[in-house]
Amino acid sequence: MRAPGTIMGIAEDGSYEGSLSGGCIEAAVVAEAFDVLAAGKPRVVRFGAGSPYLDIKLPCGGGLDLAFHPLRHWDAVERALASIAVRQPFSLVASESGLTHEECWQPPHFEPDSPAFAFGYFPAPLLQIAGHGAAVEQLVLLGRTYGCDARVITPDAEIARRLGRRDVPAALIERTGQTDLLGGDPWTATILLFHDHDWEIDLIAAALDRPHFYLGAMGGRKAHAFRTEALTARGVSAEAIATIRAPIGLFHSSRDPQTLALSTLAEVVRTYHETDFGKVV
Repeated sequence: MRAPGTIMGIAEDGSYEGSLSGGCIEAAVVAEAFDVLAAGKPRVVRFGAGSPYLDIKLPCGGGLDLAFHPLRHWDAVERALASIAVRQPFSLVASESGLTHEECWQPPHFEPDSPAFAFGYFPAPLLQIAGHGAAVEQLVLLGRTYGCDARVITPDAEIARRLGRRDVPAALIERTGQTDLLGGDPWTATILLFHDHDWEIDLIAAALDRPHFYLGAMGGRKAHAFRTEALTARGVSAEAIATIRAPIGLFHSSRDPQTLALSTLAEVVRTYHETDFGKVV
């Protein structure tokens, strides 16, 4: 089952986006949505255990309560898309009268016997990648496949050019002190993928002062010892340095770009889901 607040959108032609199970009930959900569209009223339908549809079962043996809402007006959807575009938290609030968009995050609230609910949504993880080498592009591609946003800072003009063709924001850094190229919000993962670690010291010091939920840097223990000494000399506190993920990734000693990208993305995604962003906003 998906987490509470998961959305599946169904069009009048039967096409849909999203899923609510592993494929067990999607066809039945589409059929139910057609009935809701015809009736023009929201409803709650249970699938699986305790459902009136005895022939639709979940292999796990559980049950799903789904709130169906016909969308007659697109204002809430358009405003939600606008919030996503500018990376702002928002909430969708539904009642008998329809769906509304709220420009703030709300904790989840759902009554199984009512189509009314409120669910807050946070921005997707933003991979802010500073570095050079093949792992930069591999991490961008893998992260976007997962659903992350991505932006890149690199001294490699060819990497910047190739990523630009894929509509990935890529800034060319020419000096180590160009820390103004960094951005940040609470949903940003800043990832340093430099083989030449002299490039990263100014960037790490600046990134630690910007909002982020993850900061990791490539390199082994010797590289991190050099990094720690250089950051300490710049006045960065031991507490701040201790938050840096190094060696980076869930599994270390990754020698090829694809494995390094997978290892790094896995650690970023795990950290994102373990972070209580409700305390941030």
